[in-house]
Amino acid sequence: MTLREAKIGDTVTVKKLSGEGAVKRRIMDMGLTKGTAVTVRKVAPLGDPIEITVRGYELSIRKADAEMVEVL
Repeated sequence: MTLREAKIGDTVTVKKLSGEGAVKRRIMDMGLTKGTAVTVRKVAPLGDPIEITVRGYELSIRKADAEMVEVL
């Protein structure tokens, strides 16, 4: 399952990051690293962006970026 498929209110754990180079580095710089707990807070009406809570702060990410984050 990817972060994009998680429902509002779900708390999931990052399992793996896909993607290459700068895109993967940007996701990791936002705090989404393996083993991190992530809570899905809100999803915009058209599904983009997704607001999550990670490491104690709120973060909005694009659907395309959320799809690169595999979660448990």
